Amino acid sequence: MDTTERFARLDAAPFSTIDSRGLRVSGGKIREIFQRRQLLGLLVRRDLQARYRDSFLGFLWSVIRPLVQFVMYFVVLGQFLRAAEGIDDFAIYLFSGLTLYVFFNDMIAGATASIVGNSALVKKIYLPREVFPLASIGAAGFLFLVQLAVLLVAALAFQALPQPAEMLWFFPSLLLVLVYGTALGLLLAAMNVYLRDMQYLTEVVLMLAMWASPIVYSWAMVRDVIDRFHMPLWMIEVYAANPLTIAVLGFHKAFWGAGVAADYPEHLALRMLIATIIGLVLLWGAHRVFTRVQGNFAQEL
Repeated sequence: MDTTERFARLDAAPFSTIDSRGLRVSGGKIREIFQRRQLLGLLVRRDLQARYRDSFLGFLWSVIRPLVQFVMYFVVLGQFLRAAEGIDDFAIYLFSGLTLYVFFNDMIAGATASIVGNSALVKKIYLPREVFPLASIGAAGFLFLVQLAVLLVAALAFQALPQPAEMLWFFPSLLLVLVYGTALGLLLAAMNVYLRDMQYLTEVVLMLAMWASPIVYSWAMVRDVIDRFHMPLWMIEVYAANPLTIAVLGFHKAFWGAGVAADYPEHLALRMLIATIIGLVLLWGAHRVFTRVQGNFAQEL
């Protein structure tokens, strides 16, 4: 066997992990990552500490930033541009949607830059490369919990919470965002190693994703515009197929008690189930792609 053929066979072989005894690690990536859960926790802590390093207020910025953003949208859009008209308890409506969107945004933005941002570790030692985007997602999850606590306190203060049974919509909505955030995070993290513009393109797409979801406007407004201009009915179905849109609507059901049936599309639970199944398939495919290309990360970096 000549050298060219040997290298071709090695390149075609799947990426696998060998332990200190020279044996192939069994149990798959989930077991491998679980065995390094302490390292994953350290990386999450490091990401959080690096975010607010040398800051006097520290983690308080995780509360201040969304509150300032909320006040800006509430005053400019809700009051000046009168987006709040026709939406009861607009403050809670807006804040609930923003809380979920910020989590989604932080997950994908952090994961996309995670491999390149940890290039020194990637080039020097072996680690399951998935731990870097997962650590960014974990850091985003911690900040999400802080903002979720603020949302819950605000909803209680405004007496805007729905019935306890309706608050169960929180769980499928969060699951939907986690599935798509993790899938896109893994895929974009790998792509960003080979095409550095992906990080900046992702920022633009995420900005557009916010305005493509019913966060500062209502689902009923979208339906009324499509009806008013006699647009094809499939357009509202395309809009409702956006996983972020469905997750935001579920979050509204969980924290915005002023909503009525007309504020949501029909069969929201079924739409969420279908979107979650598709997201799980996407997650499987994204991880396959990540596993296939991660062997060349060190060379590309």
